[in-house]
Amino acid sequence: QVQLVESGGGLVQAGGSLRLSCAVSGRTFSNYAMGWFRQAPGEEREFVAAITWSGGMTYFADSVKGRFTISRDNAKNTVYLQMNSLKPEDTATYYCAVDQRPYYSSNVYHEAATYGYWGQGTQVTVSS
Repeated sequence: QVQLVESGGGLVQAGGSLRLSCAVSGRTFSNYAMGWFRQAPGEEREFVAAITWSGGMTYFADSVKGRFTISRDNAKNTVYLQMNSLKPEDTATYYCAVDQRPYYSSNVYHEAATYGYWGQGTQVTVSS
């Protein structure tokens, strides 16, 4: 059984920072890329960031480039999303996910369908 648990969400003011964590249970965590997605009320779930299984490359949505960073700690089976310079439009429920393709090293990480497991989500609210 693979489980993902997000944490670190909360209420922050615009311009502030927040760090999300996603703890993953599963022996093969280190073999898969990890991604972060978000969904606001009435909106479709959208890609935010991803990191390859090796941690060597990262990918970001245009809306968060330069503000967000993603990292992983395989020893702790945890992936992080550091969010800086937060804006009200960043308000959403944030989900982490595990790519279903082992050792995938190409450049397609933005499609939700390529992820096999999802967390329950953590709420991020940015006030103006």
